[in-house]
Amino acid sequence: MTIQDSRYEAVTSRDARFDGVFFFAVATTGIYCRPSCPAITPKRENVRFYRTAAAAQGAGFRACRRCRPDAVPGSAEWNARADVVGRAMRLIGDGIVDREGVAGLAARLGYSARQVQRQLNAELGAGPIALARAQRGHTARVLLQTTTLQAAEIAFAAGFASVRQFNDTMRAIYAATPSELRASRPGRASRPVRVAPERGRAGVPLRLAHRGPYATAEIFDHLVERALTGVEEITGEPGSRIYRRTLRLPGGPAVAEAVERRGAADGWLECRLHLTDLRDLTTATQRMRRLFDLDADPRAVAERLGADPALAPLVAARPGLRAPGAADPQELAVRAVLGGRESLARGRALGAALIAAHGEPLSEPSGGLTHLFPGADALADAPLTGLGLPRDRRDTLRTLATALADGTLHLDPGADREEAERGLLALRGIGPLTAGYIRMRALGDPDVRLTGDPAVQDGMRRAGATGAGAENWRPWSSYAMHHFRAVSQRP
Repeated sequence: MTIQDSRYEAVTSRDARFDGVFFFAVATTGIYCRPSCPAITPKRENVRFYRTAAAAQGAGFRACRRCRPDAVPGSAEWNARADVVGRAMRLIGDGIVDREGVAGLAARLGYSARQVQRQLNAELGAGPIALARAQRGHTARVLLQTTTLQAAEIAFAAGFASVRQFNDTMRAIYAATPSELRASRPGRASRPVRVAPERGRAGVPLRLAHRGPYATAEIFDHLVERALTGVEEITGEPGSRIYRRTLRLPGGPAVAEAVERRGAADGWLECRLHLTDLRDLTTATQRMRRLFDLDADPRAVAERLGADPALAPLVAARPGLRAPGAADPQELAVRAVLGGRESLARGRALGAALIAAHGEPLSEPSGGLTHLFPGADALADAPLTGLGLPRDRRDTLRTLATALADGTLHLDPGADREEAERGLLALRGIGPLTAGYIRMRALGDPDVRLTGDPAVQDGMRRAGATGAGAENWRPWSSYAMHHFRAVSQRP
């Protein structure tokens, strides 16, 4: 059976596991869909397959209005892959092409613009501009259907160069004008969110898609245990908690909110973004997706880890367990060094003291959120006294902050993970366990083994895992670590 035949079987069975992994288009209708589209399955001879929505759009197909293929979770492949294509996809998702152009993307990858263009076209059927264009179209549709912003404001916020380009792109992607898309929004009887442009802030409600089961309670518990006063807060009772945090974005400070829904069975995580600059919508969305690990493929993880006799019962007990990422990679690295091998409570106390002393105050507090986490520039030359830190850890924090501030160390979404880990280990005071933890969370690497972590060791002992079959956990070793930590935390 060929790959194309396997993909057609997925379309025939409307298998949601492949949503975002590939897209199919129908030559007789000119429409492309996600594999789980509920429409009547087309004949095999009329079907074309594409790795990305951008490739389908580039071939002249428009998005299905029924299954909304542009709203699917991203492919877990881009998080797992460490090559230039995987790194490029993570950077494009973060909005680098919109902010810095193809030249900026290429510079961050360490390749020429021509090389990046060639590799993306060869493997994905679309270059960086087409991929960014598809992303801009999705951002614009979200704003059209969730806010009362005028079309010109939406065009600007989504990253289009002009209203004409915005109109042309929306017609090409959706076969509808912006006005028609707004009129066809889901639940159109309800009112879209009103924004207050004069205050420079907008509350944008989003439903962030994920595939498969989602262990919502576990990821909110993880965030509760580590929340830092002033930068993060969690309100409500288990099952209906709201996680809120500040974000440092290119256009200014922002506040992001995510709502816990027990089981998250509907395939969405509810989120709301309050932005200083609407052009940061794509970047903020991607950062929340990484924090909550929304592009994971839990069925693939369960299939791999469930084959290990020691892990099988753990996987069955916590379906959809995620490996939390980071909303800000630099912040995560600083927090990892700051806490060292301290307890979670001690780490939170140190973090709160650091924020109070060196954080950037918000112009207007939002509930319990009062600061942005200190930037690397602010920490590089700070004495860091009065925090209760030993001198060697203060020195390590300043060394790390200096490396981040001067660009010696890169932890952005497209960073070379091997190179970043080597850079971390070269800094005095950072050992393999801390470097691995930063790689797992700040860089979103799904294949990190932290078997030197005492909590992981305890979990492995309780589960009866020897580690002899650890190679078989790949490429999802990070998820195994979280399963073992969950067992360790159990009374």
